[in-house]
Amino acid sequence: MSGPGATPISIKLFLTAGSAMGLRTAEISNWSGKALACARSELNDLAQRDESSHPGIYILIGTDPASGEPAAYVGEAEEVGKRLKQHLDKDFWTQVILFVSKDENLTKGHIKYLEGKLITQGQDAGRGVILNAQASGAKLPEADQAEMDAFLENMLKLLPVLGSNLFTPASDAKTRALPKLVCNIKGLTAFGNRTESGFVVYKGSSAVLTERKSAGPFIALRARLVASGVLTLEDDYYVFAKDHEFSSPSYAAGAVCGGHMNGLTAWKTEAGLTLKQLEESS
Repeated sequence: MSGPGATPISIKLFLTAGSAMGLRTAEISNWSGKALACARSELNDLAQRDESSHPGIYILIGTDPASGEPAAYVGEAEEVGKRLKQHLDKDFWTQVILFVSKDENLTKGHIKYLEGKLITQGQDAGRGVILNAQASGAKLPEADQAEMDAFLENMLKLLPVLGSNLFTPASDAKTRALPKLVCNIKGLTAFGNRTESGFVVYKGSSAVLTERKSAGPFIALRARLVASGVLTLEDDYYVFAKDHEFSSPSYAAGAVCGGHMNGLTAWKTEAGLTLKQLEESS
């Protein structure tokens, strides 16, 4: 993960077609796992690789049609390439990332355990919509569980490198060197800041209880935040029970205010400078 105490690692990234958006593989030094990623349009190329015949975990990445937020679906299969072709009826996804073992030692129990842990990780991170109805998972012997937890840690390190931060907790997001920003509405105050990949609203921030009539995608977004425990009811307003990172300042402001907002002007310093003014001056 990220942070000042993180241990440096060496990652080998190979672009099989010489394109950063094409089929690519990623490995970590002294790790038995291997990651592969590609666009949906290159699924046939991926399916022809030897790794696709192995047991593995895959993540379909795209956009949730209901909320417009980033979305992912997590799955597992003993022949991961064959299973991926069965998901062509899902039209939300545009990218796929899969993980296999180079020593072919992942069992059905292992991949089900990893699938369940990854679904839970994505739900807890709250950066987007995890489309799985529930985490499945599997019970493992203590030694196997420890081994798979270490395998998962490396998966989580590679996911942002391969283009997805949906499974990285907001608490791991590095904020830019900006003063803490506030968004005020109807006597309520939310606090937040820019991050490397979006905008984080901090724990303890307040949000309006009722959406505007023109709230559009923010109705589904806020419902998901309530269902996942990010927003909790307190008297006649909501409170953020934990830090939550949004894809943009405008999505963050919209979640706070219950409708469309220009995040560049809604978020201000305590002295009244807007985020737009801060970024222009820097």
